[in-house]
Amino acid sequence: MIERLLIVGYGSIGRRHVRIARALLPYADIRILPNKPLESTPEYANSCVSNLHEALAFSPQAAVIASPSTFHMQSAQPLAEAGVHLLVEKPLAANIEGVGKLIATCESRNLVLMTAYNLRFLPSLQKYRALIQSGSIGKVISVRSEIGQHLSLWRPNLDYRQSVSASRKLGGGVLLELSHEIDYLRWIFGEVEWVLASLTKQSDLEIDVEDCAHLILGFDPDFNGRKLVANLSMDFIRQDTTRQCLAIGVQGSLRWCGLTGDIEMFPAAGTAWESIFCIPAKPEESYKLEWIHFLDCINDGSKPLVDGQDGISVLRIVEAARISAFDNNVTLVQKKSQV
Repeated sequence: MIERLLIVGYGSIGRRHVRIARALLPYADIRILPNKPLESTPEYANSCVSNLHEALAFSPQAAVIASPSTFHMQSAQPLAEAGVHLLVEKPLAANIEGVGKLIATCESRNLVLMTAYNLRFLPSLQKYRALIQSGSIGKVISVRSEIGQHLSLWRPNLDYRQSVSASRKLGGGVLLELSHEIDYLRWIFGEVEWVLASLTKQSDLEIDVEDCAHLILGFDPDFNGRKLVANLSMDFIRQDTTRQCLAIGVQGSLRWCGLTGDIEMFPAAGTAWESIFCIPAKPEESYKLEWIHFLDCINDGSKPLVDGQDGISVLRIVEAARISAFDNNVTLVQKKSQV
C-alpha cells in the first residue's frame, strides 16, 4: 500500500489526480510540488513542497507527473533514480530526448512507469478493440478517426490563452494534446510504419501552436504484405465536439463514439447502422480505472497496460508527423532498434 505519494504539477489534471488519489488512498501522505507557489495547501493534499530537493527528501513511494510535458523529464528522471514508481501524464514528454534513459532506469530498478493514456480504460473503447480483434467485421481494410473541440470550450473556468494547450514552450498543440488518438490507434491496429502529415493553424485563436493536424498513418504490413492505412484528423477549432473511430472491414463497418460510449455496426449488405453496444462514460471513470491499474501494477509487479514504451512510440509518431509536415513528404517512424 502506498503511504507517501507525490503529485508534480497542480493544473486541472493535477487537481483531478489529487482527488482520485485521496479517494483510493485515504490514509496516504499526499504532497504536491506545484508549478507555481500556492497560497495554501489544496484540498485532499497533506502539504506542498517547494522544489524537487524537498520532494526527494519526502521519499515518495510513487509519483504522478502532471506538469507541462516540456518539464516531465526534469522531475521524472531524478524520481526514478530514487526508486519511485511513476504515472506520467500524456504525452510522456514533449519530445523523445531523455525518454529512453527514463525507461531504462525504470526497467533496471523494477519500477512501474505508466503513461496516462486514460482512454484505454474506457469500457466502450476496450469493447470496440475486442470486437475488431475478434473479427466481427472481418479483416480491417481502412480506418477513419477524428477528434475535435474548440479550445475555448475545453476548460470553461480558464482563459484558453493561459493554458498549456495554447503554448509551444509548454508542449501544447493538437499533436501532443490530442495524442490519445495516436495511442489508441496503434493499440487497436498495430505499429505505425510511416506518416504523411499536414499541421496548420487555421483559426483566429491566440495561440502559437498548430490547431489542426491531418495525418495519414501507414501500419506495419500483415503476413500477406498488405498495409492498413488510417486517416486521423485532430483539431482545436470544432464547435460540435466529436471523438469517434470508424473501422471498415470486408464484412462490414464498426463505429465507436467516445462521447456517448456507443458502438454501431453496418453489416455487409446491410441497409442501416445497428446499435450493438453502449457503455456511457461516467465522469472520471477512466481516470479512476487507470489509477486502480497503476496501484495494482505496483502491488503485484505486473506490466502496465500503457507503459513507457507505449509513451515513446507515440512520441516517435509525433516526431515523424512534424518532419513530414515540414518536408511535405512521407516520413518513416523511428523504431526502437534505431535509438
